[in-house]
Amino acid sequence: MSTMQVVNVHKHFVKGGHKIDVLRGVHLDVHKGEYLSIIGQSGSGKSTLLHAMGLLMTPSEGEIYFQESRIDNQPARTRDRLRNNEIAMIFQFYHLLPELTMLENVLMPTMIKQGALSYLAHRRENRERAKELLERVGLTHRLNHYPRELSGGEMQRTAIARALMNRPSILLADEPTGNLDREAEGEIITLLRQLNKTDNLTIVMVTHNPAIAQGADRMVQLSDGYLIDPTKNPSKNFVETV
Repeated sequence: MSTMQVVNVHKHFVKGGHKIDVLRGVHLDVHKGEYLSIIGQSGSGKSTLLHAMGLLMTPSEGEIYFQESRIDNQPARTRDRLRNNEIAMIFQFYHLLPELTMLENVLMPTMIKQGALSYLAHRRENRERAKELLERVGLTHRLNHYPRELSGGEMQRTAIARALMNRPSILLADEPTGNLDREAEGEIITLLRQLNKTDNLTIVMVTHNPAIAQGADRMVQLSDGYLIDPTKNPSKNFVETV
């Protein structure tokens, strides 16, 4: 069963009067409960594809489906709701709010989802949920710290906890270890694998690092805007070109 489908997606930008093709007819099925990595060089289109899947960008052509319903053409309010509730994202640079503590950052998606009155009515259970997530990512001792007081690895773990707050169906990870040292990188990849296995969380991760990509259940490659899936198009050059 597919959680998400990308059907013949193209994306182009116009810069200086010139059309730049970034995605050139991408087809991709993301299966429920799988951990999929998308690998490619800088400029290959992998982040553009992930942003289109996360409804942060509209394809120039093609369609995107979530749980068999088309989502790329939905009204802005529907797309916002899907991003907040079902399709979570984490990024290379964390995007934590500097004026909020770690606990408050993790609570933000629920504040947005519930609105002020409902959030206050459920404040206690929301805080317990956020604390449980921070404990799960190993940050119980950082609840009341601010982003400036944390390491890169700790900020990324906080971002993961925040992404999980509303119990999403799929997690999209855009170069989640690209700003981390080797030790923190290993911690984040281990955490993502645990979430995939224990929670059956569907994960799609883009990376330029073949060693990280090969730890996933399945790996596909983007090259010059085209998707290569070795399970359908076997090639000995699949990773060698990265």
